[in-house]
Amino acid sequence: MVAAPIELPSPSAGWDEIRPWRKLMRDELLARRAVLPVDELRARSERACAHVLQAVDIKAYEVLGFCWPFRGEFDVRGIARQHLAAGGRVALPVIIQKAAPVEFWSWHPGMPMQKGIWDIPTPKEREVLNPDAVLVPLVGFDRRGFRLGYGGGYFDRTLAMAKRRPFAIGIGYEESLLRTIYPQAHDIPMDLIVTDQSVHHPVR
Repeated sequence: MVAAPIELPSPSAGWDEIRPWRKLMRDELLARRAVLPVDELRARSERACAHVLQAVDIKAYEVLGFCWPFRGEFDVRGIARQHLAAGGRVALPVIIQKAAPVEFWSWHPGMPMQKGIWDIPTPKEREVLNPDAVLVPLVGFDRRGFRLGYGGGYFDRTLAMAKRRPFAIGIGYEESLLRTIYPQAHDIPMDLIVTDQSVHHPVR
């Protein structure tokens, strides 16, 4: 189901018009998932993770980047643990500097953690890894693979400046599919988008 647009900007709209539209759309999509019952969120998360494992051979990527669940995001820690058990390595993003690419620090269950930006847990020990693939949470997305995030641009900067770009898998709710996010020059499309209902191969 395609989410209903909020006063969709004109095709010729500039960033001054698109930016506030994105904020309104982001706020609405976040509000929708914020009211989901815990059991439904867990069930949707499990379905999305199953779709990831069916669609992607995670074992083919030595280092997997992933995000600690935040604000109703799907919990992909199970995938991370499976990857570790299979001999791979996993890493969490850490914001080192505002408006800059993130670093990915090695993670394993039971290791000492600390609160990072927005109180999201991050490893205490800085062991930087370069992910070969990364599971990227999204608030909204379109059929071209462009992702609507929280507005900070951290993942876009990280992917754009990576010496060896990881395979980027966006993960989120099927109903957060938008007609377009009005991608700008700074937006980096995902290589694949997986939801609780399906797998989307971006249309280029």
